[in-house]
Amino acid sequence: MTRARIGGGLPMGMTRREILAGLAAGPVRLAAQSAPRKPRTMPMICLSSERLAKLDYTDLGPILRNLVVEGCNLSVRRGGHVEPEKAPADLFRAIEVIRGQGVDVPMISTDFTSANDPAARNVLGISGGMSVQYFRPGYWRYGAAGIESRLAEVRRDVSGLALVGRSYGLAMGLHNRAGDYVGEAVWDTQAIIAGMDPAWVGYCFDPWQATAEGGAAGWEVALRLTLPRLKMVAVADFYWAKDASGKWQATMCPMGEGMVDWTKFFAMLAEARFTGPISIEPGYQAKSDLEGINHDLDFVTKQVNAAYRRTAA
Repeated sequence: MTRARIGGGLPMGMTRREILAGLAAGPVRLAAQSAPRKPRTMPMICLSSERLAKLDYTDLGPILRNLVVEGCNLSVRRGGHVEPEKAPADLFRAIEVIRGQGVDVPMISTDFTSANDPAARNVLGISGGMSVQYFRPGYWRYGAAGIESRLAEVRRDVSGLALVGRSYGLAMGLHNRAGDYVGEAVWDTQAIIAGMDPAWVGYCFDPWQATAEGGAAGWEVALRLTLPRLKMVAVADFYWAKDASGKWQATMCPMGEGMVDWTKFFAMLAEARFTGPISIEPGYQAKSDLEGINHDLDFVTKQVNAAYRRTAA
């Protein structure tokens, strides 16, 4: 698993036209997507389409191809590359144009928190028909409700979404988002999904969120808890810094320059033989959008290669 850097040095805040021009001369690597999927021995490194939020979905395929990335985590959220309500017209085409450039779409990110969402069945049905394997739902807040009653409410929602996903062949991975969100500590998600079929309901684990929530040791415990049901991984990096008022804030930064213990994290994935998608997520504002993407892709690729080769040795 190797890749070449391209398109660096473009100015911050590029327009769609500038991004396309910067990638026009990049290397091409096509991989047939029509053949049946073969068993994987390593994770699929994906770029979240939200890292290219300025582009239309029609432009994503050539850009991802020239970035030499294996997969795309396609945003099918309100304000994302495909609006959920427009899925019947746009989702099939979005997946088709990305795969037509040799880039897979193994997962989508949604903001669904209930199977009663009018767009949920269309989105999941089309995705399943296009052989997308995983979806990430939206987020539930705790709010002022009692913890136990709120967990019961979320459990009903998760169960309903999981049934819809299963009916179309998509497994669901719940994301551990730090803050006033159900699932921030992972233990609450474990209580919610206990008893649900692990083939169809699991985790989208995020080590930076887990580090922010659980500290230097807590993230490892959280990952060990999720590994038996781990479907997807989301990655970004951060460090703590004080803002102008003196309050500590999580500050996003390039991969490898923050507080996440990436060597240990990827070693644990390799030891568990995790082969699902790893989605490189939005985070910091780089001096150059493409330079930042290239940096993060290179970092993750090298970390994955090193960890999985050590395990295979």
